[in-house]
Amino acid sequence: MNPDTALEALRSCAFDIEGRVFGASNATLRCTLETGVPIVYKPQRGERPLWDFPEGTLTGREIACYEIDRILGFGLIPPTVWREDGPAGAGMIQMWVPEDDEARLVDVVAPDRIPEGWLTVLRASDGMGNPLVLVHADDPRLQQMAVLDAVINNGDRKGGHVITDTGGRLWGVDHGVTLSVEPKLRTVLWGWAERTIDDAALGALTELDERIQGGLPELQQWLDRGEIAALQGRVSELLRTGRFPAPSQDWPAIPWPVF
Repeated sequence: MNPDTALEALRSCAFDIEGRVFGASNATLRCTLETGVPIVYKPQRGERPLWDFPEGTLTGREIACYEIDRILGFGLIPPTVWREDGPAGAGMIQMWVPEDDEARLVDVVAPDRIPEGWLTVLRASDGMGNPLVLVHADDPRLQQMAVLDAVINNGDRKGGHVITDTGGRLWGVDHGVTLSVEPKLRTVLWGWAERTIDDAALGALTELDERIQGGLPELQQWLDRGEIAALQGRVSELLRTGRFPAPSQDWPAIPWPVF
């Protein structure tokens, strides 16, 4: 289903709840559109309050991240829309991505099992003292995701939020804990820290910067003025340095658990 068709279906088709996705910290429901297409539904009233985010804003941040990804032209976030008429109340719905478990691009492995060419993020050990390494592929699509995460100030890019579908396409999901005015970048994609961002991504950032300066009405429903100003500040800083950010020493730089 192409993106425009998917968006129209998400906006207009009725859907039924099939079950809950366990392990998610907020209510995340597996549903099916009347056309038979599977989706994810996150009702606003199912959000768990967080001390550092305004209450009831996480589902809207998912919409804002989708719009930012569209402007950047990365195509990393599945089609996502807001629905007022969901069976459990207003919230966001998103196309469900069927994952290919054999095509994982982020992993935790023994030091002697690192795939060739992959980048090391963290060395640690398990409960028995055996050494482990958090690694990810040196993949240009993941580089785009790392740029996106720096832009949206993603506080929770776990390995399980990086999905390769059964057709080989890369997707990023679960973007509620994003777009804070406070620096919160926590990610498993630190392999390019302080390296140069490629020209194509810098061009996309320039386009986003110009759109933000033009007002960007797509975000005004979901973010307040301070959050939009902070977004522009992050984009401007990436353009100024031309480099991926480095992990901060002021807060945990890697989400836990990593999957």
